[in-house]
Amino acid sequence: MYYSTTCPSPVGVITLASDGERLAGLWLEGQKYYGGAIAGSMTENDDVPVFSAAKQWLNRYFSGEKPLASELPLAPVGSEFRQKVWKILCEIPYGSVITYGDIAKRIAVMLN
Repeated sequence: MYYSTTCPSPVGVITLASDGERLAGLWLEGQKYYGGAIAGSMTENDDVPVFSAAKQWLNRYFSGEKPLASELPLAPVGSEFRQKVWKILCEIPYGSVITYGDIAKRIAVMLN
């Protein structure tokens, strides 16, 4: 079972998903793949502790602090390929940008 909650942000409403202990997904309202690889429906529940931690993390991020992705218990749902992409995304330093091509190059290195 997965739970969801929403929180406002400077980039719009964010929906968070959790397996009850870890953050399993995060989407912006209207995002093309909203809900991602979460199988079935999500039950709205604002009282899941990881949601409080994630909202505090997001508030810190949007206020210009530089919280690390490792500060949150993450368990994104998806294929092996998606897991590799998320690992790379978690390594991007605050304020930095990389291209899809950069991500593809890093995945190619992981596969060799």
